[in-house]
Amino acid sequence: MTQGPAILFTSFEPSGDDHASAVIAELKRRHSGLRVFAWGGPKMEAAGAVIVEQTGRDAVMGVPGIGKILEHKRINQRIKAWLKDNPVVLHVPVDSPAANFPICKIAKASGARIVHLVAPQVWAWASWRVHKLKRLTNFVCCVLPFEEEWFRQRGVRARFVGHPIFDRPLDTAQLDEQIAGWSSGRPQITLLPGSRPAEIHKNFPLLLEAYRRIAREHPQISGVVAATRPDVEVVLRELAAASGEWPGSLRFVSAATDAAIRWSEMCLVVSGTVTLQVARQCRPMVIVYKSSRIAYNLVGRWLVRPAHFSLPNLIAGREVVPELIPHFGGADAIINEAVGLLERPELVERQKGALADIAARFEGFHAAINTADVIERVAGLVGAESASPVPAGP
Repeated sequence: MTQGPAILFTSFEPSGDDHASAVIAELKRRHSGLRVFAWGGPKMEAAGAVIVEQTGRDAVMGVPGIGKILEHKRINQRIKAWLKDNPVVLHVPVDSPAANFPICKIAKASGARIVHLVAPQVWAWASWRVHKLKRLTNFVCCVLPFEEEWFRQRGVRARFVGHPIFDRPLDTAQLDEQIAGWSSGRPQITLLPGSRPAEIHKNFPLLLEAYRRIAREHPQISGVVAATRPDVEVVLRELAAASGEWPGSLRFVSAATDAAIRWSEMCLVVSGTVTLQVARQCRPMVIVYKSSRIAYNLVGRWLVRPAHFSLPNLIAGREVVPELIPHFGGADAIINEAVGLLERPELVERQKGALADIAARFEGFHAAINTADVIERVAGLVGAESASPVPAGP
């Protein structure tokens, strides 16, 4: 029996598992017999992908170490061997350009076309990589509003498809029910320490120290630490024990980020996609990302180009949220920014207004539907009446 076309997704981070799963579910809804394979996570599997290998639990950000490089070389060899026995019409790399670019080259050599889901942030650092991207892609699905024009100006076919975070309306009644029993002590501060192990180890002690010191001046404070997985709690409590005790006013929750944001008056956030979740609910925030001063001076400052680093400020084109990126010091700067928001309501209202403007830029877009449209077109899947035309691009 002749089998139908097959698509391969490769994702190496929890956020990629989120993004890809919604697209896979939409593709399977339209084409129930479509074969979808993945190097990916549990959400992609639940959406209908056959997981060849599980990935994403130990993702890194920035320049990977030698161990991670060697691990991905072995993954590349396994993917190359797998593709020889399992030809696909399309490869969908999800973010993680350092891991995915070599796989794109392998997939392209096998005859597959390439659609990038989540544009590699070559506009942010090492922008010369856009030439490599141009060689290794047929289309780029952008999840940030300014990316489409940037790529098109450089000869890369691209389309702003929206962002998965904004695809589903918030169920505020359900969120309110979820947080009904949480502490109402004031101020209510949510700590969002990131999802990657390395960034948690670097940044959570800073967020925790800021919370502890704010608590000295506000003894009625209540806090929530929101993590992506329940097993992260062990790591967080170990980090807390290394510098003192876990504050009695601080609750841990997992897989409840939107609820934790809705409950909060202010968020202390490690830079990343979660800042858009905070922006969506117009909660004031301070964004931080701790870096090594030596590594940044040796490598980072030569590679990183944008005037702003956090997603809200990049989208706004100006600083609307305090961002401490890269951050080399202790908790003092975080505390100063947080206390400024607690003591100056006009700063809070100004930030809320700017965040509402940012959220409005995603209205009318549905990332999963629009990305599935692109994939259908590029993969040559026919009979999809729901598919909309893909812009021709440059």
